[in-house]
Amino acid sequence: MSIPSEPSPITLRVTQNGDSALARSFYDEVGGRATFEKLVRAFYDGVATDPVLVEMYPEEDHEGAIQRLTGFLEQYWGGPGTYSEERGHPRLRMRHMPFKVNPDARDRWLTHMRAAVDTLELPPLQDATLWGYLDRAAHAMVNTFEE
Repeated sequence: MSIPSEPSPITLRVTQNGDSALARSFYDEVGGRATFEKLVRAFYDGVATDPVLVEMYPEEDHEGAIQRLTGFLEQYWGGPGTYSEERGHPRLRMRHMPFKVNPDARDRWLTHMRAAVDTLELPPLQDATLWGYLDRAAHAMVNTFEE
């Protein structure tokens, strides 16, 4: 006599054979808005001490810059879409064109962002995932090789 097997559970997919619709986003995995706001605030603490980068971030718009970068990152990683609702398409390169983003500025940005990521004490895979994106994005923002 055979024992009837339990039916297989149904998995909802975002696309045919794609990721599970019920999978947690990276945003949720790392702790949501609180994590991204901690990251961005630590980053801007470093920027405030950097003689090259501080010129790109006016002190009177410090909080606005924090909220914009936090919103962008949380949306990118699967959180609320508030950034696009308020500002439209991110257009990162276009938004950075008014600033001289040369390799020195990029490297300084990466130094402060690396220190900020380290404050999160993420598990290695999540750290590498986040850092990989930030590193690629920083390289993509270079718009001049002039000093």
